[in-house]
Amino acid sequence: QPELGKPTRNCYSLPGPDFTYGMYLEKRDGGVAEAIGHWDTVKAKPHIRVMPRDFVTMGRMAVGEGCSTAREFALYYKFKDIRCKDEGILRYGCKIPPGMTFGRPARPSTPFFDIMQHRYKELWMESQRARTVVQHVEKKKVGILQHDVRGNRTTFLRTHPPPAKEESFWHPQRFEKVWTPH
Repeated sequence: QPELGKPTRNCYSLPGPDFTYGMYLEKRDGGVAEAIGHWDTVKAKPHIRVMPRDFVTMGRMAVGEGCSTAREFALYYKFKDIRCKDEGILRYGCKIPPGMTFGRPARPSTPFFDIMQHRYKELWMESQRARTVVQHVEKKKVGILQHDVRGNRTTFLRTHPPPAKEESFWHPQRFEKVWTPH
């Protein structure tokens, strides 16, 4: 019987202190020297990118060839496989064209001498003066034209009455033989 307050003992004897539990893996830890000298590198496989089909160009060419039904278009697409052009300049492993820069171009620097002399204020004032002159000329033109402009439809009809309609004595032939009591 087990002792009071203690678990039952198992019958197995444990291995000695030299025993390693689990699978033994040979360590290859040579420190920093081995890490720097033996990099585990993976060579990149050449990536062949298949571009999608250019249906717009194929459709345009199919119409030019005289295709009109869906079956003719499908046959044309099967025999003429046109792919989109690869317009991506920078892909993984591609070279940058010489002289190419990225981002927005920098603004040209503002001349400090012009700021000190208030040149930009003077240019703005000149443009405002020119604008007011143009507005005065336009107002004068509108004032002159208002005297020549005719009024609305009512004033036009008062000054130019429509011609009187002449009474027509013509009657359709079917009303000629109508019996009328005398």
